[in-house]
Amino acid sequence: MSKPRLLFMGTPEFAVPSLRRLIEAAYPIVGVITQPDKPRGRGRRLQPPPTKELATAHELLILQPERVRDESFLQLFRGLNPDLVVVAAFGQILPPEILERPPLGCINVHPSLLPKYRGAAPLNWTLIRGETTTGVTIMMMDAGVDTGDIIMQRETPVASGELCDLLHDRLARLGAELLLETVTLLAAGRAVRTPQRHEEATYAPRLKKEDGCIDWRRDAGTIVNLIRGLSSTPGAYTFLGGKMLKIYRAALRPGDTGAAPGTVGTAAKEGLPVAAGNGWVYLQDVQLEGKNRMAIHDFLRGFRLPERSLCG
Repeated sequence: MSKPRLLFMGTPEFAVPSLRRLIEAAYPIVGVITQPDKPRGRGRRLQPPPTKELATAHELLILQPERVRDESFLQLFRGLNPDLVVVAAFGQILPPEILERPPLGCINVHPSLLPKYRGAAPLNWTLIRGETTTGVTIMMMDAGVDTGDIIMQRETPVASGELCDLLHDRLARLGAELLLETVTLLAAGRAVRTPQRHEEATYAPRLKKEDGCIDWRRDAGTIVNLIRGLSSTPGAYTFLGGKMLKIYRAALRPGDTGAAPGTVGTAAKEGLPVAAGNGWVYLQDVQLEGKNRMAIHDFLRGFRLPERSLCG
């Protein structure tokens, strides 16, 4: 059985393990489509997407169209003539021709157990909403947003206190292995498609800056989940002395605090306690506006709290 010719479409770090696994398995990759280079850092120098760096190292054809819907790109796509398109966090909506032209279709690596958490930020919302189980879905793409038939799924528990960065890396690796199994099944004509139960769908909309603002009146567990879900990008935040304080890691101690929400307690081994609506939130990893990110005890050694309360 000959291996299908693949066109890979992906941009950020999440896509890298999937592309690497296909390269290791010696699948013929006719091209890697990724987003254009973007300015980053203090110097605002153009930086390539992570998938471009991997593709360059393996001397693969790289295309970086501003819009995959443009006819100029679609002409190139027709010339590549892939048997299967593989998508992993690409970042653009695909036109019908890309979805429908390849004989084996167009599949997507999605970091949730669809139909749960359709949308732009499934990893974040999985943690924000306190899920204890998640996983990866390989689906056949259609014109909807994460609405296509499921080909394979794999479940994994969410560890207590797991941060979004760690969950991201785990699911990226899990997705890469599941992708390889899926491509093998598709190539052999043995893949089974299961329609999603659309009535059970939940959504993970794109995060806005205001989503990260902590309301200390909320339940302490809810606040800790928000911090977990936004760590490290874009980061949950509060305000200290008029400056933004990002919080990347925190622990929970439930119970009545006897203090107004936002009140800062005395630093302890677990971190710096802040009273919430029902319990203490112990800050453990923070970054004050204009400063570097640091562990809370390092932060407290070099910074005298100007006030004993935080505001969200």
